[in-house]
Amino acid sequence: MSRFDNKVVAITGGSGGIGIAAGKLFSNEGAKVLLVDLNEDALKKAVAEIGSDNVSYAVADVTVADQVEGYTNLAVERYGGLDILLANAGIEGNVMPITAYPTETFEKVLAVNVTGVFLGLKYAMPEMAKRGGGSIVITSSVAGVKGGPGLCAYTTSKHAVIGLMRSASNEGAPIGVRVNTVNPAPVETRMMRSLEEGMAPGAADQAKVAMAATIPLGRYGEPSEVADMMAFLSSDAASFCTGGVYMVDGGSSSK
Repeated sequence: MSRFDNKVVAITGGSGGIGIAAGKLFSNEGAKVLLVDLNEDALKKAVAEIGSDNVSYAVADVTVADQVEGYTNLAVERYGGLDILLANAGIEGNVMPITAYPTETFEKVLAVNVTGVFLGLKYAMPEMAKRGGGSIVITSSVAGVKGGPGLCAYTTSKHAVIGLMRSASNEGAPIGVRVNTVNPAPVETRMMRSLEEGMAPGAADQAKVAMAATIPLGRYGEPSEVADMMAFLSSDAASFCTGGVYMVDGGSSSK
């Protein structure tokens, strides 16, 4: 028997690198998977890449309550319930100092990265309670436990979701819903290509080399390595794990 037989998983940010890796892993281990994202073409490509009859998609904006409620209801209608939510949707914003940072961009990053998680919790937890419990894994970042220049909105948002997780884990415990964060260091995804270019316009490759050199293991992570932690936290092997911050950072936070 696979780890996630008869489980239903919703993955926001489902067409991104980590979302696709998680979709592959969970579907390969028996889960019914609903990928959630804004761009339908990207979602279609993600479903095709995963190549499983157990995977489908929903187009939704995680900052809009009705649409979050909608993808939650769709998971229930299509697959019979909801057991696991990977609250993974996120954007990086700009790379620039606070004094120059556009207010509207700051607000957008917080809307996607924080409000999107809050709404996911709001609508997923009651459905999980109906199934006797479940697991919610929020994608934070090494930027959720450390600070640095140029990424004020992103860093703020990733700290904030750790606070949300801690509140939700206490509220979820009596109904059997476990809530944790995964906190990656740089991972080989589109977001990092954008950040590298923002940090060193025209010299993104050099920025990548410099960032990798700050990681004790000497490299970026792979999306599959983050997905592995998500799967552990969603599995019965993590039945006593809730309210935790789980680093997938190659040792970055140890420095």
